[in-house]
Amino acid sequence: MATVSDIERALSGVIDPEIRRPITEIGMVRSVDLDGSVATIGIDLTTSGCPMRERITSDVEGAAIALDGVESVRIELGVMTDEQRDELKSMLRGGKPEPVIQFTQPGNMTQVYAIASGKGGVGKSTVTANLAVAMASQGLKVGVLDADIFGFSIPGLLGVTGKPTRIDDMLLPPIAQDVKCVSIGMFVPEGQPVVWRGPMLHRAIEQFLADVYWGDLDVLLLDLPPGTGDVAISVAQLLPHAELLVVTTPQRAASEVAERAGSIATQTSQGVVGVIENMSWLEQEDGTRLEVFGAGGGQEVASRLSATLGTEVPLLGQVPLDVVARADGDAGTPVVAAHPDSPAAQALLGIAQKVAARKRGLAGRSLGVSPR
Repeated sequence: MATVSDIERALSGVIDPEIRRPITEIGMVRSVDLDGSVATIGIDLTTSGCPMRERITSDVEGAAIALDGVESVRIELGVMTDEQRDELKSMLRGGKPEPVIQFTQPGNMTQVYAIASGKGGVGKSTVTANLAVAMASQGLKVGVLDADIFGFSIPGLLGVTGKPTRIDDMLLPPIAQDVKCVSIGMFVPEGQPVVWRGPMLHRAIEQFLADVYWGDLDVLLLDLPPGTGDVAISVAQLLPHAELLVVTTPQRAASEVAERAGSIATQTSQGVVGVIENMSWLEQEDGTRLEVFGAGGGQEVASRLSATLGTEVPLLGQVPLDVVARADGDAGTPVVAAHPDSPAAQALLGIAQKVAARKRGLAGRSLGVSPR
C-alpha cells in the first residue's frame, strides 16, 4: 500500500509546464496527507491566475492515483505567499535576488545566435522559427527572443497566442513547439504599432534577457530586425559572445546589404557562424529549378565576409521557395514540424544540424584553474 513518502516521490516526477522543474523542487507542494485510500494534496500555484492550473492539477492527480492503494485524490489549490515567490525567484536566478542576464554569467553553456539580415523580406524570421523548432526536435532546449521590436512575427510563426506568466518582476515565457519564446508582440494590442527610440529599444532587449526565466537553455536564438541599427548594437553590448547567422536571398540587392549586416562583426568583435541563402529556387513539376531571384548570392556573401573578417564564413545551406513552408508559417506550425519531408524543411533541418553540432568556445567560461 502507498505511503505519504510514496506520494511525495511520485510528485517529484510532476514537472511544472512553464518552469520545467519538478513541482516538489520549486516549492509548489504544500502538504501531502493520506487517509486510508484517499490522498489529499495541497498545491500552491505561483500566481492566482496560473494558466497551467488544470494541467498541473491533472498531472498531480495522475501521479498519485497511479499508486497502489490510492483510490481517490483531493487537491487543495492555494497561491504562494510573497515570501515563497521571492524564494522561488532567487532559486531560479541561481541564488541572485535581482535580475541578471544569465547568458553572460561565468560557466553558462548556452550558445547564443543572432539571426541577421541586411534588408527585410528575405525570410529571416521564418528561418529563425524553423531553426528553433528543428533544434528542439533534435533534443536541444531552445529559446527564441523576438528582437525585431517594430516588425515582430515570431509569435505568429510559432503559433503562440498566450502571454508570459508573471511572477512579480519575473516572466515565464510561453512554450510552443517545445520552444520558449518572448516577443513584444505578446504585450501590445493587435494592430498597434510600437513607436520607440533607441534607449527604449535597448531597455526592452535588456528586460527580455534579464527578467525572463529562460531556464537551462542549450541554444538561444535572437531574431534581429533588418540592418545594423540600435537593436543590433544593443545585442552586441548585452551579449558580447553572441554569434551571427546571416540570412540573404540570391538577389544582388539583398546579398550586398546582407554583407554589411555581417560586417558589423568587425566593429562588435562578434563571430559570424555562416550564411543561409533563402528562396534559392522554385522546384518545377518536371524536376527543374526556376531561380526566381537569381543565383549565387549566398555564396558571394559568404566569400566576401570570409575575406573581410579573415576567417572562414561558410554557406550553411540553401532553402528553396516552398508554398508549403509559407502556408505552415501562416498556420503557426513551422514547416520542419508540419511537413518535415518537404524540400524547404529538409534544407532547414540540415542547417540546424550543422549549427547544433558546433561546440561553444572558451570565451567567458571558467577554466577551473587559478594562478600560483
